[in-house]
Amino acid sequence: MPRKTKRADNGTKPIRLSFDDTALVKRLLAAAPERPRGILVRRFGLGANVRRETLEAIGDRSGITRERVRQIEAAGLEAIRNSKACKDACGAFEELAKAIESLGSLVPEEELLAALGKDERARNRLRFLLVLDAGFFRERETDDFVARWHIDQQTAKKIHAALVNLYAALPDDRVIPEGELLDHFLDELREVNDAYKREEVLKRWLSISKRIGKNPLAEWGRASAPAIRTKGIRDYAYLTIKRHGKPMHFSEVAKTISTVFSKKAHVATTHNELIKDPRFVLVGRGLYALTEWGYAPGVVRDVIRKVLEKEGPLKREDIVQRVKQARFVKDNTILVNLNDPRYFKRTTDGRYTAV
Repeated sequence: MPRKTKRADNGTKPIRLSFDDTALVKRLLAAAPERPRGILVRRFGLGANVRRETLEAIGDRSGITRERVRQIEAAGLEAIRNSKACKDACGAFEELAKAIESLGSLVPEEELLAALGKDERARNRLRFLLVLDAGFFRERETDDFVARWHIDQQTAKKIHAALVNLYAALPDDRVIPEGELLDHFLDELREVNDAYKREEVLKRWLSISKRIGKNPLAEWGRASAPAIRTKGIRDYAYLTIKRHGKPMHFSEVAKTISTVFSKKAHVATTHNELIKDPRFVLVGRGLYALTEWGYAPGVVRDVIRKVLEKEGPLKREDIVQRVKQARFVKDNTILVNLNDPRYFKRTTDGRYTAV
């Protein structure tokens, strides 16, 4: 059987490049004067140390200002760009451009580098090549977007605008199914080339936004929404019960969190979190439902009272029927509460009212 190609860290299939990036970077660096070359090696992590150094760090170690380091770096890059070695590398740059285009023309930086390089050393070399060629554009990380690379400014501008509009149209706290979100996104991308509109590319573009997120159930919404921001046991419990679609015992909730989401969840801890969170309602012996399903908090007595306040005096069998729609309890439990004269009384016509 053929070996499966190992995917990059984020699930994107690695892209095989035909050129030797190690040898190419070595030839390009040789075109820079010695001092700028040393700074480029440190800035991009191209030497023995793969850690990329800041302008400040290099300046402090070299006894020069941050601005002077930047000037030397810029001079080194310019020298390489004007060199024969860089002109001879046009095929490699074209191959990189095709790789970016195959990923959708606009790609998160981490995902792009993970697809192109097998380790940090290789990714540093490829980042260096992307910076060298004027055909590649890097957008810095902002409050709205992660750092990303593109090869088409107009297309990138349209995608950015579509992401902003999509976020604005999302409800504050509610989540929507993936298919529905992708349909909305496509509506915002009407002016973008249809060749890019593949599901894989659409999800890659969505990952550029820091304000739009997805939970483990493939539901999308604002990254700030509780159903998206899964940080602790409470959030995973919410997703677990929602996924189940009906009330669950707290022990089953804990077990499912561990098996489905691979998160360690102790039964007692899970129970305590369910008790504290208003998203959950105790509807039976250890059974919890979601408030958003229409369940209201309170013991059986509280449920009886709310039924009577809403519908007025009712016969015993009607009260039992309505309470059992809101609580998973035995008939006798309801009747014991109903016959407590401190809270309810039976009228002459056999119906019950709240005291």
